[in-house]
Amino acid sequence: MARLSAAVHVQHPTTREWVVLEPGEEPAPELAAEITNPGAWESGVLPVPEDQAEDEGPPPFGFAPDESSEPEPGPDADPESAPTPQRRRKTATT
Repeated sequence: MARLSAAVHVQHPTTREWVVLEPGEEPAPELAAEITNPGAWESGVLPVPEDQAEDEGPPPFGFAPDESSEPEPGPDADPESAPTPQRRRKTATT
């Protein structure tokens, strides 16, 4: 269980009472979930609830689950063989 490095005021998720947690305390999982500031924890990292540690769920919409689903670059993708862009020349005005 993670320990707090700073005093924290949180609202209990079920009773809606304000609770003061002191540095060095190991809060209950329902209270720990309410503390979203990583600086409040000794490790500097938010603790992961035990029920979410095993099941992370599906990836967010629009993201591929692994890199193998990306299309392979074609033979034209070599940056050294790509043509260099030409600068436009201004026409002379008289």
